[in-house]
Amino acid sequence: MSGWVKKRFWRDAEVTACEGGFTVTLDGRSLKTPAKAALVVPTAALAELIAEEWRAQGDVIDPEAMPATRAANSAIDKVRGQKAEVTEIITAYGDSDLICYRAESPDALVAREAQSWDPLVDWCAHRYTVRPIIRTGVIHGPQPKLLLTNLEADVARLSSFELTAFHDLVAMSGSLIIALALLDCFASPEALWDASRVDEDWQIEQWGADEEAEKLTAGRKAAFLQSARFYFALQP
Repeated sequence: MSGWVKKRFWRDAEVTACEGGFTVTLDGRSLKTPAKAALVVPTAALAELIAEEWRAQGDVIDPEAMPATRAANSAIDKVRGQKAEVTEIITAYGDSDLICYRAESPDALVAREAQSWDPLVDWCAHRYTVRPIIRTGVIHGPQPKLLLTNLEADVARLSSFELTAFHDLVAMSGSLIIALALLDCFASPEALWDASRVDEDWQIEQWGADEEAEKLTAGRKAAFLQSARFYFALQP
């Protein structure tokens, strides 16, 4: 017996203003989340992203092709009720941030890390009033408490929808600082993704690419860029 699949049952997906923001209707029926809550998002731009995903579906629904819909569902069904816990999980990255741990050698990699990451460290020091401590090697050392407090304060100000996107930006890049820099428009999402990949790209240059690893990396990059698109669709 073949596996059960859900087939397309609608003709049109439209953005509709509603109480609390905007929703997407399928042939006039408003979308709901998996937990049966109304799928209401804060901006028309985000609702349009979601509507585009539903319009683009073929005869069989592919949930993997609907990242904005999945993220909105998560924001409503999960993150909204657990903001403090999600904030704590995310800000823990700041105490062992990717860009604060540098290679000891070779010199070419040391220079490449410095070129990519020092501007981000400078940005962080300026924005959060405390300069991150840079270390060589992989042994953990704590960051200044005031820096972590200031980083957490910015994360805590995010809405449930913003926090949902931000979680994936941090998880995919491995860096709280890179994700915060993206929110501040320090550089393009593509450039900040590249900054998160300095060490991995170096290893590929030295030893060659692994097909399975390349697929995983492509998936992570897509998730990072999709999360950036979701976040910016929330902005006025």
